[in-house]
Formats: sequence, structure tokens, C-alpha cells
Amino acid sequence: MKQYTAVIGLGIGAIAVMAVIFGMDILKLSVSTQDHAIFVDPLLDKQSLFVMGRVTIQNTGSQPLTNVHVNFGAGDTLKLGTIDAGEKIIVSPPSDNPMEFVMISADNDIFVNKAYREMPKMVGMMGS
Repeated sequence: MKQYTAVIGLGIGAIAVMAVIFGMDILKLSVSTQDHAIFVDPLLDKQSLFVMGRVTIQNTGSQPLTNVHVNFGAGDTLKLGTIDAGEKIIVSPPSDNPMEFVMISADNDIFVNKAYREMPKMVGMMGS
């Protein structure tokens, strides 16, 4: 009987430790640690007849980002202005843009330059 109690106690302890570790990981995602930070994800969706690009921009800092500009390349730019803390915006480049890279700049020394990535194709999905 004592062995079962010890095993159950160890199991509950292990579960509690795992909950604390995973909880801390989730907390890092929801609580910003910097005043000014940005997440940028440029994505290409290649279909058989067309290619669609979209750029997800999210303010992951605790303060608003001001004077936000998007440069899609080939002379195509977009002025977004201010993005509040936690706000997510999805923008698309013009249809005639080569969609090779995107550069995001903002006040407080924010600058991100990323190449587009392609969506993974899944069996049965449109365009696969």
C-alpha cells in the first residue's frame, strides 16, 4: 500500500512540475517583456492560377508602435501609422509585386527584414 501511495505522490508531483513549466511558457507569450517589439510573418499562398501574399504584423511589446511603415519591395510601400500593444494587422502587397521580401520599420529603432515563406501544402487542400 505504501508503494502505491509513493508512486501516486510522485505522479502528482511530476504533473505539478510540468504544469508550472508549461504555464510559464504560456505566460511568456501573453505578457510582453519589452516596451517595443514586433512580430512579422510574410506568407505566400501559391495556387495553380495565382499567388497571394499576406504579411501578419503584430505589436508584441507593451507600448504602441508609432510611425510604422511597410516596404514590400519594388517601390511598393504602405504607411500604417500606429499599432497598439497586442494589435495584429494583416496586409497584402499589390498583385504585381514580386513578393520576395518585406521590410517593416517603426520608431524606437524597430526594423525587421524578412523573406516570404510558402505555406505547406496538405493533401486535399486547394492548390496542393
